[in-house]
Amino acid sequence: MKIAATQELPGPAWGELPDVALLQTWPPTEPLPGVEVLVAVVARVGAEELGLLPDLRLVANYGVGYDSVDVAACRKRGIAVTNTPGVLDAAVADLTLALVLACRRQLVAADRFVREARWRRGWARPELLGRDLAGSTLGLVGMGRIGSEVARRAEAFGMRVIHHRRSGGVPLDELLAAVDVVSLHVPLTAETHGLVSRERLALLREGATLVNTARGAIVDEDALVDELVSGRISAGLDVFADEPYVPERLLGLPNVVLTPHVGSATVETRAAMTRALVDNVLAFLRGEPLPNEVSA
Repeated sequence: MKIAATQELPGPAWGELPDVALLQTWPPTEPLPGVEVLVAVVARVGAEELGLLPDLRLVANYGVGYDSVDVAACRKRGIAVTNTPGVLDAAVADLTLALVLACRRQLVAADRFVREARWRRGWARPELLGRDLAGSTLGLVGMGRIGSEVARRAEAFGMRVIHHRRSGGVPLDELLAAVDVVSLHVPLTAETHGLVSRERLALLREGATLVNTARGAIVDEDALVDELVSGRISAGLDVFADEPYVPERLLGLPNVVLTPHVGSATVETRAAMTRALVDNVLAFLRGEPLPNEVSA
């Protein structure tokens, strides 16, 4: 067995990989000698897991974020790591704007309002009032490929866009205090873990919205839950600190929209991600440079 996968992937490119063994459990219950390539899908790959794959030479991560892979441990053992950047930017940006709209216009609450037969008055006297996007300020924490795509979409809605990034832009605390909506687009690293702390959440103005399609642990989740329970702010959350577990206190709140990490979940995007992953694996098998090797 040369290639092992924690899950079969969608799209026609998957059929181009030779002799893929689908693992029934992850991590495996016993060592798997002979496996040189691991296709990792939402799977923790650390020193313990690597010890069960003594002949491993490549971890092909399905996704742009690779915080679940211990890159340093892989490098120490001479194992390359690849990811699938670039192909999911538009899909994640689309979901980000969908969450902004859902929160600012109370779409989920309005849908429930109709379904529960609570609509008794005309549109001129609505029980649910939202907020305009046009004329409001969006703050982007991170301005890479996805953040830039979000900015373009937000500007088309008439939003004023400001951003914070490690190399410039508006200082983070200043940004948080100035925006109507803040959206997170940074990878999860030691530097960004807990970046949006309790103290920084308190900087958000009354009625502001936080959107997170990046990684849950970038935010102090307990502090965010406290803020949402208070009703002071709203949030659109696609990611959580301990997925698939979601804080129980969030489930009944009307001021939070919850989605199950579906930023890249479109037919076209997932197929493109598979294409990128397969290209990485095929390049490895041919002894060619890896198109998307993770360097840090």
